[in-house]
Amino acid sequence: MPQAEYGMAEQRFRFTREQRLRTRAEFDAVFNRRQRISAGPLLAFVATNELNRTRLGISMSRRVGVAARRNRIKRMLREAFRLEQHGLPQGWDIVIVPRPHEPMPLERYRELLMKIASHITSERQ
Repeated sequence: MPQAEYGMAEQRFRFTREQRLRTRAEFDAVFNRRQRISAGPLLAFVATNELNRTRLGISMSRRVGVAARRNRIKRMLREAFRLEQHGLPQGWDIVIVPRPHEPMPLERYRELLMKIASHITSERQ
């Protein structure tokens, strides 16, 4: 039987429009807070939001590489966020700025994202 029949809340692993930073104003609000966290080749800018969810934005420079490499890294970061979304602290906007590097396995991006999350939770306390 599905979990919903037992009264348990089902966790969804979708990356919806509401979980994305989309406008320039949303990105600028995070950058203006100047709260930075470095994790390997990723630089994350974080800011609290008034929502009950964490949102992700990716700002990629051409210095990272050709379009295929940039797109691969963005896909991996979005997938890492999608899979780890329930373990992230809620109510934060995160903008990830990758530095130039070779694309890594998905598990490595998940580890780096959780490292960023642990810094966020330690700053909150």
